[in-house]
Amino acid sequence: MPFEVYVHVPFCYRRCGYCDFNTYTTMDFGEGASRENFANELIKEMELYALWQQSAGMKLKPASTVYFGGGTPTILPAADLVRMLTRVRQIWGLLPANLQPDNLGYEASTEANPDTVSEKSINELAEGGFTRISLGMQSAVPHVLQVLDRTHNQANVVSAVGWAKKAGLSTSLDLIYGAPGESVDDWKRSLDAVLSLEPDHISCYALTVAPGTKMGQRIAHGELETPRDDDEAHKYEIACEQLAQAGYQWYEVSNWAKPGHEDRHNLGYWRGADWAGLGPGAHAHAGNLRSWDTRHPKVWTRQVEAGILPWAGHEIITGQEAREEKLMLSLRLYEGIAFDELVSTIADGDVTQRAQAREQVNSFCEQGLLERFTDKSGQLRVRPTVKGKLLNDGMIEAFLG
Repeated sequence: MPFEVYVHVPFCYRRCGYCDFNTYTTMDFGEGASRENFANELIKEMELYALWQQSAGMKLKPASTVYFGGGTPTILPAADLVRMLTRVRQIWGLLPANLQPDNLGYEASTEANPDTVSEKSINELAEGGFTRISLGMQSAVPHVLQVLDRTHNQANVVSAVGWAKKAGLSTSLDLIYGAPGESVDDWKRSLDAVLSLEPDHISCYALTVAPGTKMGQRIAHGELETPRDDDEAHKYEIACEQLAQAGYQWYEVSNWAKPGHEDRHNLGYWRGADWAGLGPGAHAHAGNLRSWDTRHPKVWTRQVEAGILPWAGHEIITGQEAREEKLMLSLRLYEGIAFDELVSTIADGDVTQRAQAREQVNSFCEQGLLERFTDKSGQLRVRPTVKGKLLNDGMIEAFLG
């Protein structure tokens, strides 16, 4: 089972109106909980997590991937990000290429807002061991960026992608569709813009509006229109068509990549890998244990300084829960799930129940929501079609209901 490391950097210069992540625009909470001191505290948590692993009888394994998310990780100096990556290498090691099935070696990614990087900082990241950068482009249309409260412009994106490619980093761009006031032509313009930059990886996410966010409140007050499911579905279908024509292969419902440039860290999540989740609010997974860190940076810092692993809570995942999670995650992937495994997950019971489950799976295939295919070993598998990806949640609910 691969081992991964996730680092959550909770700081942002400005909180986007749609954002519901654990992020803060305050840069210094006092008592050591500051942007300037974050790397020091995060490294202490790494050490505490490794000690916990050893006390629990776990052998420390080299990390196959390391991912810095947020927040805006590149709000920190590149030297701090490199220092944290270096400490991962020192504590756990980073998987060398000759131990990877694909010989690609480890993957080290950071998310970035296009206006928080420079050619100098990107070069520092590449020289310090990073292999990949994921830029939050979101849209190429100024009025859409304004609605999303994004501070960058398309020129920032173009520059950042150029610097990253020159430095030898794999590039990924994120887009959001369905923003209030975004037309179909606006969405096509964003897709054309992202394709013109020829990144290695593209993510397209439907806008999700949480009630407590600034955008959620504006929609509730009638200042902005509510995103429509039919509009988002149409835009998703457009993305599927245009990205496929441009040579990008979908490998997860919201993600496309050139061959060999899939986001291996997130693939690890979807395939059930173990990972250390470090930083305020980060989640971790070890075997059948799921844990999550204290969310507020000040409280998190106090715990770390006291030598306490800063968990806010944990839970044990039961066998049935694990099977159900595998079903939900597998049906988001191009590689899908083995037909018989899907049947067993739906109906872990007698012959009659299993026969009914087979009939249900075959019915979804006939309805065009799932497609059967045979993998390289000759095993029959199923995966969602474009229609199935749009109706993924309802299909999974039907299987588990």
